[in-house]
Amino acid sequence: MNLSVCGIDCDACGFKLEGKCEGCRICAPKGECVWGGRCEIHDCATEKNLPHCGKCKSFPCATLEEWSAEENPERIDNLRTLE
Repeated sequence: MNLSVCGIDCDACGFKLEGKCEGCRICAPKGECVWGGRCEIHDCATEKNLPHCGKCKSFPCATLEEWSAEENPERIDNLRTLE
């Protein structure tokens, strides 16, 4: 499974499958998120020098829970499976 910083399975993501996104680990650092601009979740993990949100002492934070509730609710469970 190719997970984004916030736990989305990039290999199953519609944006990647449609060729609109290379995955957030490539696009987000350049501020090229498919919805435009920067990704606050990716930026937060980067600022904390974390490979993904699952490594954060605040996991799951309110921001991640809010994003998960809107779409991709499996992302928090995906992050729990990572070391």
